[in-house]
Order: sequence, then C-alpha cells, then structure tokens
Amino acid sequence: MVEILLLVGIVVAAFVGYNIGGATTGPAFGPAVGANVLSKAGAAALMSVFFFIGAGTLGQRVVTTLGEDLVTGASVFTLETSIIVLFFIGGALFVGNYAGVPASTSMTAVGAIAGLGIATNTLDWAVMGEIAIWWLVAPIIGFWVSGVVGRYFYSAIDRWVAIESTDGALFEFDRSGLVPRPVLGPNTTRRELTGGIVVIAIGCLMAFSSGTSNIANAIAPLVALDSVEMEPMILLGSAAVAVGAFTIARRTLDTLGNDITDLPLTAAIVVAVVSSGIVISLSAVGIPASFVIIATMSIVGLGWGRATRTVTVRQGIKGEKEPTVSVGALTADEMPPIGEGDASDVPSASDLFNPGTSARVVLMQNVVPILSTVGALVTFTALFTLIW
Repeated sequence: MVEILLLVGIVVAAFVGYNIGGATTGPAFGPAVGANVLSKAGAAALMSVFFFIGAGTLGQRVVTTLGEDLVTGASVFTLETSIIVLFFIGGALFVGNYAGVPASTSMTAVGAIAGLGIATNTLDWAVMGEIAIWWLVAPIIGFWVSGVVGRYFYSAIDRWVAIESTDGALFEFDRSGLVPRPVLGPNTTRRELTGGIVVIAIGCLMAFSSGTSNIANAIAPLVALDSVEMEPMILLGSAAVAVGAFTIARRTLDTLGNDITDLPLTAAIVVAVVSSGIVISLSAVGIPASFVIIATMSIVGLGWGRATRTVTVRQGIKGEKEPTVSVGALTADEMPPIGEGDASDVPSASDLFNPGTSARVVLMQNVVPILSTVGALVTFTALFTLIW
C-alpha cells in the first residue's frame, strides 16, 4: 500500500512540475518569442536546461524551507497529506495554465502548505511571516530599482540593446555536413544578432531563477518524508517542467509574448534582469519568491521612472510641477531630458496594455493561490476533525 501511495505522490509531483513548466516558461522567454528571436521549441529547450541548473543548486535551499521549516512536527507530512498538498498546488496551477495565465507558483505552493499547517496547528508563523514580509518588500525593491533605471538610464540602455528586426530567421541550420550547425540568417545584422543574444541570455537567467525558487513547489512535500531523497526528486521535477515547457507553455508564451502588452524589448530586458536578480537573491537564503508579482511591479516602476523625467526632484518636492505617472511612458520613443517637457508628452497606459487580457491576468493571479490555500485548509480541517 505504501508503494502505491508513493507512486501516486510521484505522479502528482510530476503533474505539479508539468504545470510549473507551463506557468514559468512564458515570463522567461515570452519577450524573446514575441520579438521573433526564438521559437517556442527553442524557448522550451533552454527553459528545461537552465531550470534544472537552478533547481540543482540554490533550489535545494528553498526545498528545505518549504519541506522542513514552514510547518513543524515530524508527523505532519505523511504520504497522504503530501499527496493532497501537491494535488491542490497542481490543480490550482492547472486552472491558471488552462486560462493561459502564468500564476505565482510560489504563492500557490506556500498557500497549500500553509493550509495544512493551519489545519493541524503546526504552521511556523515566524517562517511564514518572514516569507510574507519578503513577498511585500521584494516587489517594492523591484519597483524602485526599475524606477531609477527608467528615470536615469533607460535611454542609454535602449540605444545599446535595441533590435532592428530584418526579414527571415535570426538563425538557420546548415545541413550540408554530417551534423547540422547553426548559421546566421540571410538578412541578420550584427546589431540584430547582439540584441538577440542578449534577449536569449536574459531568458536563460530567468529560467535559472525559476529553478532556484520553483522546484520546491513540486517536490518539497515529498522530500519532507524520510523515505524520499532530494536529488532524484529534483531530476523528476525538472523533467516534468521540461514536458510542461514543450506543451502547455505555448499558451502562456502567447499571452506574455503577444497578447497582454506591447512592452518594448528594452523594457522587458530591464524587468527580467531586476526581477531575476531579486528572485535569485531570495532563493539563496531559502525564501520562495513570486517572480510574476515582482516583475509586474518592476514594469510599473520602470514606467513611473520614465514618466517622471519631465519633473526634477526639486520641482517635485516643491510641488511646482506635477508629473503624469503612467507605465504607458514605456512606449515613448524618446523622453525629454529631466525637468523638460510636459506631462502631455507621456503616453497613457492604454497605449501599452491590452485591458481585457490584463484584467484576466490580474484576476487569475489572485484566484490561483486562493484556490490552493482555501482548498487545502478546508480539506485538512475536515479530515483532521473526522480523525480526532
């Protein structure tokens, strides 16, 4: 019976990993796919490799936090409770992926485990509080760092990384020899090549950061059991993520790459670097972070920084000139020097975001973690009430 339950647990963990692959490939490689720099298959392949690297290194610390530190009591994680927790994590993420929305896998997983801890009175509120505080602080850091970049450095970065797309593929495969080898496309320019490499490299960084933070969401409840080793589960979870990246992630790649926003490529690069840096830093100390939330606030901060260039710090403090704060400023080809120009020069947010898709994304990013948390809490409360 134990062997059967363990097999069920492994299958459910793989299902969670599959949905993580679907939820995180879009944020990582959506800009590259949307800019026609990378194919969906190429994005999936790179996601699989760099997710595994992140999971096998810093990801182990986050596994320890969720599997051992968040709930106390050696008997809390049994095969049965682990399967139920993973079921709610995977089920909630599947709802988001089916809707084509990349929900926060970390918030979804922590919510399900917290539901178990509250129902059994074993939740370590100090650890939960530390995680929650960083969930609040990290997006604020992302906002301000991106805001400073947007206000003072964005134009220089844009001139450096801007990609002028030409007709045809960025790369092609030369199959004249025994082994196909990649070559530049017929119209690929050196600048286009450099920009494409930068965008792909940023996607790889994001995939790495996803592995450091998200592998725990798939395997931590099982690794908490004495009979399950961490290393084989990291291999299993990473393989499941790869399957999700090659299949269901196509929906979130469309949403992040084409539907939700016309986010300029330079802005996407800045947001990716800032968000990935914060997620990797938190993973290094064992804190599961929500890349989606941090990235969203980074976009807002970047737009705020760009929009406030029309006002100097002195004018803002004295109230002499009011800026128009809008993420739509990211669509402006060139903002005026600091202190010059008028608020009317700043584009509105409607020039950047698709309102219908944006509303759907915001709704599902809140619904998915709530589903896992409430579902686990109600289920475990009912089960333990019946048992006792």
